[in-house]
Amino acid sequence: MLYKIVLHRCISVMAIVFFFHDNMATAQETVVSKYGVPVINKSAEYQVSIRNDSAKKMVELLKLIPGLVYDLRYGTTNNFTHSQMYVPATRHTFLRLPAARALAAVQKDLNNQGYGLKIFDAYRPYSVTVSFWELIKDEKYVANPGKGSGHNRGLAVDVTLIELKNNRELDMGTGFDNFSDTAHHGFTNLPPAVLKNRKLLLETMEKHGFNKLETEWWHFYWTNDRNYEVLDLSFKELNL
Repeated sequence: MLYKIVLHRCISVMAIVFFFHDNMATAQETVVSKYGVPVINKSAEYQVSIRNDSAKKMVELLKLIPGLVYDLRYGTTNNFTHSQMYVPATRHTFLRLPAARALAAVQKDLNNQGYGLKIFDAYRPYSVTVSFWELIKDEKYVANPGKGSGHNRGLAVDVTLIELKNNRELDMGTGFDNFSDTAHHGFTNLPPAVLKNRKLLLETMEKHGFNKLETEWWHFYWTNDRNYEVLDLSFKELNL
């Protein structure tokens, strides 16, 4: 009996030691960017964060959402920078678990109406946001690295609608990464069909908990209700 009590206490002490070791390691390893933002840039630190809160897990979207179409623009030169900001031919993208599950509900809802989602971008490493900011210092269109973005936290997604029967994109009035007023949600001088398409995307995303960015019809974000950290991890590190 005494042996069991001692063993139980030893196990409890070891668990406490490991808990504090993990959390102390996290505090020691977290770097602060030149813009003053704490950034997780080590896989081990990210693993500690998801052990402490499973909702912080980054989920590869195609693994969760059947039929999702990717057009990951920053892995190509077809974006506003005209440069490849991600590894060429990037085939993966991620969101935190609650946002990914909500996006799955959006896809299911749209599928029932004959439509689906095409993803332009979701998780974006913090270092890429820094590069964007140094090109265009305008918070209407580019996140300020002094704050970090929803994309950096795995909470934001850039999307459009497609028809399921042929994967054709619906007309949204502008392309992705359009920095004109025409891309704003409040811009209504558009053909009725375009307004209808935008309304369908907006209402379906909001129905499942996403919020809109007023200046970009394609950008939606999940509420940062768990203090999700800014990440600067590669897609390969997240896809292990």
